[in-house]
Amino acid sequence: MSPPVWLITGTSNGFGLYLTLRVLKAGHRVIGTIRNKTKSASAVAKIEAAGGQILELDLTEPRESITKKVQSVGQIDYLVNNAGFLILGAIEQVTEEEAQAQLKTNFFGPLFMIQAALPQMRARRAGSIVNISSVAARDPHPASGMYGASKGALETFSESLAREVAAFDIAVLVVELGLFRTNMTTAFVGPAAPLPAAYDGTPAARTLDAFRSYRDHGGEPGDPVKAVDRIFEAVTGVGLAGKLKGKVFRLILGPDAHARIKKRNDQLANELVLQEEIASTTNF
Repeated sequence: MSPPVWLITGTSNGFGLYLTLRVLKAGHRVIGTIRNKTKSASAVAKIEAAGGQILELDLTEPRESITKKVQSVGQIDYLVNNAGFLILGAIEQVTEEEAQAQLKTNFFGPLFMIQAALPQMRARRAGSIVNISSVAARDPHPASGMYGASKGALETFSESLAREVAAFDIAVLVVELGLFRTNMTTAFVGPAAPLPAAYDGTPAARTLDAFRSYRDHGGEPGDPVKAVDRIFEAVTGVGLAGKLKGKVFRLILGPDAHARIKKRNDQLANELVLQEEIASTTNF
């Protein structure tokens, strides 16, 4: 029996690289996407040495190009949309081009990957789609609005997608990450325009200061190696998180993420109670 095939995006570093090596260690087959093999030669060497394959693919390519490359892979048992980047800045300072770039990579890229992979999954009535998201989708810090919007959009369409493809025995899992020690926090992108001086000392400025501290000194609490273990387990049904397979739509990783989402859910529950009477007054 042939080993399962994984297509994982963004494998040049961070979660994508860690997950690729974890899956290969389990004896599965992995095709990892990297934008530029020359610039990511170290990651390419690690993946190929472990038995993986590399596919040059940029999520900002035209949809037709992405579709052609994905379909060239053949059978895909697990599609993991991991590639992405982080723009940090107040909503006021983000340009149209910067907002579009954030959504193009973090939202439209995964959308096109899924659309390309779904027909063969549907024909086989088998497959899993894993979309890597963030706690920012449900509890965005000040200055992370564009990133939160891109991940919120990813989660919303994933929820609808899960309901659509369940009829074909295709599973969808969203992974909500807290702060982990990867290049995501150290290589964040800031808008070209400076933060207006009026924001000095505000929550937005404090968020930016915190991420600059992570960039310069590290200290993020999460261990990405442990996180990819949990992802692999939840997707395949083995190990500690294997008991969650088929039982959860969102896999929350990191105590910081769990605490923030719980607090946010409690706030929403309170708002529902407060508005129940008003909501019931608008029907004919």
